[in-house]
Amino acid sequence: MMLGPATTNSRWHELASNVMAGHRLTHDEALAVLKSSDDELPDLLAAAYGVRRKYFGNTVQFYFLMNAKSGLCPEDCSYCSQSKVSDAEIPKYNILSRDKLLDGARVAAERGSKTYCIVISARGPNESEIKAVETIVPQIKQQYGLSICACLGLLTPEQAQRLKACGVDKVNHNLNTSEEHYGSICSTHTYQDRIDTLKAVRSAGMELCSGGIIGMGEADDDVVRMCFSLRDLGVESIPVNFLNPIDGTPLAGKSDLNPRYCLKVLCLFRLANPRSEIRIAGGREIHLRSLQPLGMYAANSLFIGDYLTTKGQAAEADYQMIEDLGFVVTKGEETAIRLAIPEPAAQ
Repeated sequence: MMLGPATTNSRWHELASNVMAGHRLTHDEALAVLKSSDDELPDLLAAAYGVRRKYFGNTVQFYFLMNAKSGLCPEDCSYCSQSKVSDAEIPKYNILSRDKLLDGARVAAERGSKTYCIVISARGPNESEIKAVETIVPQIKQQYGLSICACLGLLTPEQAQRLKACGVDKVNHNLNTSEEHYGSICSTHTYQDRIDTLKAVRSAGMELCSGGIIGMGEADDDVVRMCFSLRDLGVESIPVNFLNPIDGTPLAGKSDLNPRYCLKVLCLFRLANPRSEIRIAGGREIHLRSLQPLGMYAANSLFIGDYLTTKGQAAEADYQMIEDLGFVVTKGEETAIRLAIPEPAAQ
Protein backbone atom coordinates (compact mmCIF):
# COMPACT_ATOMS: atom_id res chain seq x y z
CA MET A 1 0.00 0.00 0.00
CA MET A 2 1.39 3.38 -1.03
CA LEU A 3 0.69 6.40 1.14
CA GLY A 4 0.36 9.35 -1.22
CA PRO A 5 -1.02 12.85 -0.83
CA ALA A 6 -4.77 13.22 -0.79
CA THR A 7 -6.15 14.52 -4.07
CA THR A 8 -7.92 17.86 -4.00
CA ASN A 9 -11.25 16.20 -4.72
CA SER A 10 -10.86 13.61 -1.97
CA ARG A 11 -13.71 13.77 0.52
CA TRP A 12 -11.21 12.90 3.25
CA HIS A 13 -8.95 15.80 2.31
CA GLU A 14 -11.94 18.12 2.48
CA LEU A 15 -13.07 16.68 5.80
CA ALA A 16 -9.59 17.05 7.30
CA SER A 17 -9.40 20.66 6.10
CA ASN A 18 -12.74 21.34 7.75
CA VAL A 19 -11.56 19.72 10.99
CA MET A 20 -8.46 21.92 11.04
CA ALA A 21 -10.74 24.93 10.53
CA GLY A 22 -12.74 23.98 13.63
CA HIS A 23 -15.37 21.55 12.33
CA ARG A 24 -16.49 18.80 14.72
CA LEU A 25 -17.17 15.45 13.11
CA THR A 26 -20.81 14.42 12.94
CA HIS A 27 -21.94 10.89 13.74
CA ASP A 28 -22.57 10.20 10.06
CA GLU A 29 -19.13 11.46 9.06
CA ALA A 30 -17.49 9.31 11.73
CA LEU A 31 -19.39 6.22 10.59
CA ALA A 32 -18.33 6.94 7.03
CA VAL A 33 -14.68 6.80 8.12
CA LEU A 34 -15.13 3.35 9.65
CA LYS A 35 -17.18 2.04 6.74
CA SER A 36 -14.96 3.49 4.00
CA SER A 37 -13.65 1.13 1.35
CA ASP A 38 -10.12 -0.22 1.54
CA ASP A 39 -9.44 1.55 -1.77
CA GLU A 40 -9.89 4.86 0.05
CA LEU A 41 -7.49 4.02 2.85
CA PRO A 42 -4.40 5.75 1.40
CA ASP A 43 -6.36 9.00 1.00
CA LEU A 44 -7.89 8.62 4.47
CA LEU A 45 -4.47 8.12 6.04
CA ALA A 46 -3.06 11.10 4.15
CA ALA A 47 -5.94 13.26 5.39
CA ALA A 48 -5.46 12.12 8.99
CA TYR A 49 -1.73 12.76 8.66
CA GLY A 50 -2.43 16.34 7.64
CA VAL A 51 -4.26 16.87 10.94
CA ARG A 52 -1.57 15.06 12.93
CA ARG A 53 1.14 17.13 11.28
CA LYS A 54 -0.64 20.41 12.04
CA TYR A 55 -0.81 19.77 15.78
CA PHE A 56 2.12 17.42 16.45
CA GLY A 57 4.44 17.68 13.47
CA ASN A 58 6.45 14.50 13.01
CA THR A 59 7.00 13.94 16.72
CA VAL A 60 6.29 10.75 18.65
CA GLN A 61 5.93 10.42 22.41
CA PHE A 62 6.66 7.18 24.26
CA TYR A 63 4.86 5.90 27.36
CA PHE A 64 6.17 3.11 29.60
CA LEU A 65 3.85 0.88 31.65
CA MET A 66 4.67 -0.61 35.05
CA ASN A 67 2.24 -3.24 36.30
CA ALA A 68 2.63 -2.21 39.93
CA LYS A 69 0.02 -4.67 41.23
CA SER A 70 -0.98 -7.72 39.22
CA GLY A 71 -4.11 -9.86 39.38
CA LEU A 72 -6.23 -10.05 42.53
CA CYS A 73 -8.93 -7.80 41.03
CA PRO A 74 -12.56 -8.22 42.17
CA GLU A 75 -14.04 -6.83 38.93
CA ASP A 76 -15.37 -8.99 36.08
CA CYS A 77 -14.18 -7.09 32.98
CA SER A 78 -14.35 -9.76 30.29
CA TYR A 79 -11.28 -8.59 28.36
CA CYS A 80 -8.92 -8.53 31.33
CA SER A 81 -6.51 -11.29 32.35
CA GLN A 82 -6.43 -9.87 35.89
CA SER A 83 -10.17 -10.00 36.58
CA LYS A 84 -11.91 -12.37 38.97
CA VAL A 85 -13.45 -14.27 36.01
CA SER A 86 -10.12 -14.88 34.30
CA ASP A 87 -8.24 -18.17 34.41
CA ALA A 88 -5.25 -16.73 32.59
CA GLU A 89 -1.88 -17.76 33.96
CA ILE A 90 -0.42 -14.45 35.07
CA PRO A 91 1.76 -13.24 37.93
CA LYS A 92 -0.21 -12.17 41.00
CA TYR A 93 1.31 -9.81 43.53
CA ASN A 94 0.49 -6.79 45.67
CA ILE A 95 1.92 -3.36 45.04
CA LEU A 96 5.62 -3.38 44.21
CA SER A 97 8.31 -2.08 46.51
CA ARG A 98 9.79 1.39 46.24
CA ASP A 99 12.98 -0.01 44.70
CA LYS A 100 11.13 -1.90 41.98
CA LEU A 101 9.00 1.11 41.09
CA LEU A 102 12.12 3.29 40.93
CA ASP A 103 13.87 0.74 38.75
CA GLY A 104 10.92 0.77 36.37
CA ALA A 105 11.24 4.55 36.15
CA ARG A 106 14.92 4.15 35.32
CA VAL A 107 14.05 1.84 32.41
CA ALA A 108 11.36 4.26 31.22
CA ALA A 109 13.86 7.10 31.18
CA GLU A 110 16.50 5.02 29.39
CA ARG A 111 14.00 4.12 26.67
CA GLY A 112 13.19 7.74 25.94
CA SER A 113 9.75 7.64 27.49
CA LYS A 114 8.00 10.91 28.27
CA THR A 115 5.59 9.33 30.76
CA TYR A 116 5.84 6.59 33.37
CA CYS A 117 2.51 4.85 33.95
CA ILE A 118 1.94 3.27 37.37
CA VAL A 119 -0.90 0.75 37.08
CA ILE A 120 -2.60 -1.41 39.70
CA SER A 121 -5.32 -4.01 39.25
CA ALA A 122 -8.17 -3.10 41.58
CA ARG A 123 -11.68 -1.71 41.72
CA GLY A 124 -9.99 1.27 43.32
CA PRO A 125 -6.93 1.90 45.47
CA ASN A 126 -6.88 1.17 49.18
CA GLU A 127 -5.19 3.50 51.65
CA SER A 128 -1.83 1.73 51.59
CA GLU A 129 -1.76 1.84 47.78
CA ILE A 130 -2.55 5.56 47.71
CA LYS A 131 0.20 6.17 50.27
CA ALA A 132 2.67 4.13 48.22
CA VAL A 133 1.96 6.29 45.18
CA GLU A 134 2.19 9.48 47.25
CA THR A 135 5.61 8.37 48.48
CA ILE A 136 7.14 7.21 45.21
CA VAL A 137 5.93 9.88 42.76
CA PRO A 138 8.02 12.78 44.13
CA GLN A 139 11.10 10.53 44.17
CA ILE A 140 10.59 9.47 40.54
CA LYS A 141 10.07 13.04 39.37
CA GLN A 142 13.12 14.30 41.24
CA GLN A 143 15.40 11.49 40.07
CA TYR A 144 14.23 10.99 36.47
CA GLY A 145 12.10 13.99 35.52
CA LEU A 146 9.34 11.82 34.10
CA SER A 147 5.72 12.78 33.72
CA ILE A 148 3.57 10.46 35.87
CA CYS A 149 0.31 8.83 34.85
CA ALA A 150 -1.52 6.81 37.52
CA CYS A 151 -4.04 4.10 36.68
CA LEU A 152 -5.53 2.98 39.99
CA GLY A 153 -9.14 2.11 39.18
CA LEU A 154 -12.16 4.05 40.37
CA LEU A 155 -11.27 7.17 42.36
CA THR A 156 -13.11 9.35 44.83
CA PRO A 157 -12.71 13.14 44.57
CA GLU A 158 -10.57 13.07 47.73
CA GLN A 159 -8.26 10.41 46.27
CA ALA A 160 -7.92 12.39 43.07
CA GLN A 161 -6.93 15.47 45.06
CA ARG A 162 -4.25 13.48 46.87
CA LEU A 163 -2.80 12.24 43.59
CA LYS A 164 -2.63 15.78 42.27
CA ALA A 165 -0.97 16.98 45.47
CA CYS A 166 1.83 14.39 45.28
CA GLY A 167 2.73 15.28 41.69
CA VAL A 168 0.72 12.94 39.46
CA ASP A 169 0.28 14.69 36.11
CA LYS A 170 -2.53 12.65 34.62
CA VAL A 171 -4.75 9.71 35.45
CA ASN A 172 -5.65 6.91 33.09
CA HIS A 173 -9.14 5.49 33.32
CA ASN A 174 -10.42 4.06 30.06
CA LEU A 175 -14.04 4.21 28.99
CA ASN A 176 -13.25 1.01 27.01
CA THR A 177 -16.43 1.10 24.92
CA SER A 178 -19.73 2.95 24.56
CA GLU A 179 -22.23 3.33 27.35
CA GLU A 180 -24.66 1.19 25.36
CA HIS A 181 -22.20 -1.70 25.01
CA TYR A 182 -20.65 -1.46 28.47
CA GLY A 183 -22.98 -3.95 30.16
CA SER A 184 -21.80 -6.62 27.71
CA ILE A 185 -18.23 -6.51 29.01
CA CYS A 186 -18.60 -5.74 32.73
CA SER A 187 -21.26 -6.05 35.44
CA THR A 188 -19.40 -5.14 38.65
CA HIS A 189 -19.25 -1.42 37.89
CA THR A 190 -20.94 0.87 35.40
CA TYR A 191 -19.97 3.18 32.59
CA GLN A 192 -21.14 6.05 34.78
CA ASP A 193 -18.71 4.98 37.51
CA ARG A 194 -15.93 5.53 35.00
CA ILE A 195 -17.29 8.89 33.93
CA ASP A 196 -17.47 9.94 37.59
CA THR A 197 -13.80 9.04 38.09
CA LEU A 198 -12.76 11.08 35.06
CA LYS A 199 -14.75 14.05 36.34
CA ALA A 200 -13.08 13.75 39.74
CA VAL A 201 -9.68 13.73 38.04
CA ARG A 202 -10.55 16.82 36.02
CA SER A 203 -11.87 18.62 39.09
CA ALA A 204 -8.59 17.88 40.87
CA GLY A 205 -6.70 19.67 38.09
CA MET A 206 -5.03 16.71 36.37
CA GLU A 207 -5.05 15.79 32.70
CA LEU A 208 -7.21 12.93 31.48
CA CYS A 209 -5.87 9.79 29.84
CA SER A 210 -8.76 7.67 28.61
CA GLY A 211 -9.40 5.48 25.61
CA GLY A 212 -10.91 2.19 24.65
CA ILE A 213 -10.55 -1.33 23.36
CA ILE A 214 -11.60 -2.13 19.82
CA GLY A 215 -12.75 -5.65 18.91
CA MET A 216 -14.97 -6.67 21.86
CA GLY A 217 -18.07 -7.32 19.78
CA GLU A 218 -19.11 -3.69 19.58
CA ALA A 219 -20.76 -2.15 16.51
CA ASP A 220 -19.30 0.74 14.54
CA ASP A 221 -21.85 2.96 16.27
CA ASP A 222 -20.33 2.00 19.62
CA VAL A 223 -16.83 2.97 18.44
CA VAL A 224 -18.16 6.35 17.32
CA ARG A 225 -20.06 6.95 20.56
CA MET A 226 -17.00 6.15 22.66
CA CYS A 227 -14.81 8.36 20.47
CA PHE A 228 -17.25 11.26 20.80
CA SER A 229 -17.57 10.76 24.57
CA LEU A 230 -13.80 11.18 24.86
CA ARG A 231 -14.05 14.29 22.69
CA ASP A 232 -16.81 15.74 24.85
CA LEU A 233 -14.74 15.12 27.99
CA GLY A 234 -11.79 16.95 26.44
CA VAL A 235 -9.44 14.00 27.02
CA GLU A 236 -5.84 15.04 26.40
CA SER A 237 -4.37 11.55 25.89
CA ILE A 238 -6.28 8.75 24.16
CA PRO A 239 -4.86 5.20 24.10
CA VAL A 240 -6.48 3.10 21.37
CA ASN A 241 -6.23 -0.61 22.25
CA PHE A 242 -7.09 -3.52 19.98
CA LEU A 243 -8.36 -6.57 21.82
CA ASN A 244 -5.74 -9.13 22.72
CA PRO A 245 -8.03 -12.16 23.26
CA ILE A 246 -6.02 -13.67 26.11
CA ASP A 247 -6.52 -17.35 26.87
CA GLY A 248 -8.46 -17.79 30.08
CA THR A 249 -10.57 -14.65 29.67
CA PRO A 250 -14.23 -14.64 28.53
CA LEU A 251 -13.15 -13.05 25.22
CA ALA A 252 -10.44 -15.63 24.51
CA GLY A 253 -10.30 -16.55 20.84
CA LYS A 254 -12.31 -13.56 19.64
CA SER A 255 -10.81 -12.07 16.50
CA ASP A 256 -12.99 -9.70 14.47
CA LEU A 257 -10.34 -7.21 13.36
CA ASN A 258 -8.09 -6.71 10.37
CA PRO A 259 -5.23 -4.22 9.95
CA ARG A 260 -7.13 -1.99 7.53
CA TYR A 261 -10.07 -1.52 9.90
CA CYS A 262 -7.66 -0.76 12.75
CA LEU A 263 -6.10 1.99 10.64
CA LYS A 264 -9.55 3.44 9.94
CA VAL A 265 -10.23 3.49 13.68
CA LEU A 266 -7.01 5.44 14.27
CA CYS A 267 -7.97 7.89 11.52
CA LEU A 268 -11.39 8.37 13.13
CA PHE A 269 -9.86 9.13 16.52
CA ARG A 270 -7.46 11.64 14.95
CA LEU A 271 -10.16 13.43 12.95
CA ALA A 272 -12.58 13.50 15.89
CA ASN A 273 -9.93 14.54 18.44
CA PRO A 274 -7.47 16.59 16.37
CA ARG A 275 -5.58 18.16 19.28
CA SER A 276 -5.47 15.06 21.51
CA GLU A 277 -2.53 12.74 21.83
CA ILE A 278 -3.58 9.53 20.08
CA ARG A 279 -1.61 6.52 21.29
CA ILE A 280 -1.46 3.14 19.57
CA ALA A 281 -1.71 0.85 22.58
CA GLY A 282 -2.23 -2.83 23.39
CA GLY A 283 -2.81 -5.29 20.57
CA ARG A 284 -1.07 -3.25 17.88
CA GLU A 285 1.45 -6.00 17.20
CA ILE A 286 -1.33 -8.59 16.80
CA HIS A 287 -3.79 -6.62 14.69
CA LEU A 288 -1.81 -3.99 12.75
CA ARG A 289 1.06 -6.38 12.11
CA SER A 290 3.14 -5.20 9.12
CA LEU A 291 1.00 -2.06 8.83
CA GLN A 292 2.06 -0.69 12.22
CA PRO A 293 4.12 2.13 10.67
CA LEU A 294 1.07 3.40 8.77
CA GLY A 295 -0.73 3.85 12.09
CA MET A 296 1.78 6.55 12.99
CA TYR A 297 0.40 8.78 10.23
CA ALA A 298 -2.69 9.17 12.44
CA ALA A 299 -1.31 8.51 15.95
CA ASN A 300 1.53 10.40 17.61
CA SER A 301 2.27 8.20 20.62
CA LEU A 302 3.22 4.61 21.50
CA PHE A 303 3.67 2.40 24.51
CA ILE A 304 7.31 1.33 24.50
CA GLY A 305 7.95 -2.15 25.87
CA ASP A 306 5.53 -4.61 27.44
CA TYR A 307 1.92 -4.13 28.49
CA LEU A 308 0.34 -5.25 31.75
CA THR A 309 0.41 -9.05 31.38
CA THR A 310 1.38 -9.40 27.71
CA LYS A 311 4.59 -8.79 25.80
CA GLY A 312 5.01 -5.88 23.44
CA GLN A 313 7.25 -5.39 20.46
CA ALA A 314 10.95 -5.04 21.22
CA ALA A 315 11.90 -1.45 21.95
CA GLU A 316 14.59 -1.59 19.27
CA ALA A 317 11.94 -2.43 16.65
CA ASP A 318 9.94 0.64 17.69
CA TYR A 319 13.04 2.85 17.53
CA GLN A 320 13.74 1.56 14.04
CA MET A 321 10.14 2.09 12.94
CA ILE A 322 10.19 5.73 14.09
CA GLU A 323 13.57 6.27 12.44
CA ASP A 324 12.39 4.72 9.17
CA LEU A 325 9.34 7.00 9.13
CA GLY A 326 11.55 10.05 9.52
CA PHE A 327 9.84 10.94 12.79
CA VAL A 328 11.52 12.03 16.03
CA VAL A 329 10.80 11.07 19.62
CA THR A 330 10.14 13.90 22.05
CA LYS A 331 9.59 14.17 25.78
CA GLY A 332 7.70 17.39 25.26
CA GLU A 333 6.88 19.95 22.64
CA GLU A 334 10.45 21.06 22.01
CA THR A 335 13.07 18.49 22.99
CA ALA A 336 13.80 15.89 20.35
CA ILE A 337 15.61 12.72 21.34
CA ARG A 338 17.95 10.84 19.03
CA LEU A 339 17.48 7.18 19.87
CA ALA A 340 20.32 4.70 19.69
CA ILE A 341 19.42 2.11 17.08
CA PRO A 342 21.69 -0.96 17.00
CA GLU A 343 23.83 -1.34 13.92
CA PRO A 344 22.74 -4.26 11.69
CA ALA A 345 24.67 -7.46 12.22
CA ALA A 346 27.39 -8.23 9.74
CA GLN A 347 26.32 -10.55 6.97
